[in-house]
Amino acid sequence: MTAPKPGGGAAAAARAAAAGPRTVLITGVGRGLGRALALELARRGHAVVGCSRTAEHLRSLEAEITSPSRHFFTVADVRSDSSVAELAKATVERKQVPDIIVNNAGTINKNNKTWNVPAEDFDMVVDTNIKGTANVLRHFVPLMIEKRHGIIINLSSGWGRSAAAEVAPYCASKWAIEGLTRSLAKELPPGLAAIALSPGVVNTDMLTSCFGSSASLYQTTETW
Repeated sequence: MTAPKPGGGAAAAARAAAAGPRTVLITGVGRGLGRALALELARRGHAVVGCSRTAEHLRSLEAEITSPSRHFFTVADVRSDSSVAELAKATVERKQVPDIIVNNAGTINKNNKTWNVPAEDFDMVVDTNIKGTANVLRHFVPLMIEKRHGIIINLSSGWGRSAAAEVAPYCASKWAIEGLTRSLAKELPPGLAAIALSPGVVNTDMLTSCFGSSASLYQTTETW
């Protein structure tokens, strides 16, 4: 691994840290990478705005997170444009328009050959991973443009840059995220940026869906 060049990622990270606490929107915050990221960002002094489809997961997170009164968690489904619109409205009302968006909410199909994947399973992956991301962008990017700054992180995958058998819907969705993010980055005005981030292989419920018990061989969300 080569060292970062001056002015590159390391310099950008240093500038961000020096700028002080940020407000970070994380979708799919109830479990997995979203939950781990929320806990760590809160521990570092940032304010977290998070959504999940499951109220119970949010209550569990609120009970564990540092300085819970600083954060805002609500039930929302990224697959629903109207649900995301309500989330955006709430952040404006609470004066918590995000400085950073992490489009983390995602799902994967049950292992199956492409022609055997039920239509509803394929729809769930596309509606969550692609259209869910687009819904968030539709309602939050204009708010960031008004602020004249912001960073959008769309979670991709190693399977957004390669492929594997029996997870074709997921691979297709993450290849789509890569393309969507590159297009978005070309459209954003100065002060805003967008990247597609592959988080690596992490032991989550989604990995267990694919790898079974072998998922335990990989790093935990806390380590990540």
